[in-house]
Amino acid sequence: MIELILKTGINQYMEFKSVDASFVSSGEGKLESVPDSRSAIFKSRSLLGPEKYQLMNFFKHVQGIFEEDLEIPFVEFLTKRGLSQKLKSIILYTIAWADHDQENLELCKDVISTKSGINRLTLYHSSIGRFPNANGAVIYPIYGQGELSQAFCRRAAVKGCIYVLRMPVIALLMDKDGRTYQGVRLASGQELTSPQLILAPSFAIPTTSPRAVEVKISNDKSPSDAEGKVARGICIAKNSIKPEAANCLVFFPPRSLYPEQITSVRVLQLSSNVGVCPPKTFVTYLSAVCDDAVEGKKLLNAAINALFSMAVSSSPENNGIDNLCEHTEEKPCLLWSALYIQDLTKFHGVYDSIRFTPMPDEHLHYDDILDATEKLFKELFPNEDFFTVTSESEERLDDGNTELDP
Repeated sequence: MIELILKTGINQYMEFKSVDASFVSSGEGKLESVPDSRSAIFKSRSLLGPEKYQLMNFFKHVQGIFEEDLEIPFVEFLTKRGLSQKLKSIILYTIAWADHDQENLELCKDVISTKSGINRLTLYHSSIGRFPNANGAVIYPIYGQGELSQAFCRRAAVKGCIYVLRMPVIALLMDKDGRTYQGVRLASGQELTSPQLILAPSFAIPTTSPRAVEVKISNDKSPSDAEGKVARGICIAKNSIKPEAANCLVFFPPRSLYPEQITSVRVLQLSSNVGVCPPKTFVTYLSAVCDDAVEGKKLLNAAINALFSMAVSSSPENNGIDNLCEHTEEKPCLLWSALYIQDLTKFHGVYDSIRFTPMPDEHLHYDDILDATEKLFKELFPNEDFFTVTSESEERLDDGNTELDP
């Protein structure tokens, strides 16, 4: 995403903050700093001297891989390199960002190959310290990730793109046989024709159609399209999970919360300095891949209990005071939380000229969404470049004072 931001020049519309630190659960209720760089390894208090040397040596010589090792499971490659269980867990779940338990290859639904694992390590380490004010591998947009879409929209407007807001598409226009797409009808009654149409994945289209096909927002998708689920949670607290970090990542590898845990839980805490919540509050997002809602909520509730102190509702014993937290110096008080389940669904167009955009996925990064978007662009415009490099004259044109400025 950073490469695309710089290539398109939308960075002039955005500001970022570094995610200050990353932590991993030790499985004993403690959060330890992730030793993801040379300096972090030296400063780590959770690694023994031999482990520090072992990890440093691995990062230094990780590129020296035999061809036959590239397709074996990454966890087997780490074992061949003599890494301890603790170091393997750190690499797999906090740097390579594996979702499923890589140690249990028979049940693992997404086994990471050595080639993929090395690529993930390379991307992570090339991201560390890339910008002067960002020491870690992750940055976050001030005012939230919605700023990315706004920035792309602004750049597109300068290039001549037209946006129509608050005017929903209510129907698709088809030919007489109802087989070929021709255009759309807006809520105003206006009809627009086009050779191609791209829809959000939430639109439902009937398979058999009259001249004008009504479209609607629907989350009811065919079971055959389901590719899994992601449990997501949002928490609000008055204090940071770790006092030394306002914005941070926390990882709960498989089996770190309870023995039956087969997928990792990822946690992103954000503070008011990125403009997503009021001062002296912290918003925490949790996510975990799961097979069903029961498993997903169990995962997130276990992570929430490990991170926060629960509020006690009003009762005669506490004199009617609401949201009174149990006193603890290690955990912040949880003020509010909500959990929900997102279906990961793959959508297939009913008509050749109608395509669907990719939906948000389970990852913290945008790699898969960008790959799918580029593939969609190439299908529509096979002879065009996917975002040409922005010229200096174009940057001067879009100085924030043009009539096209939204």
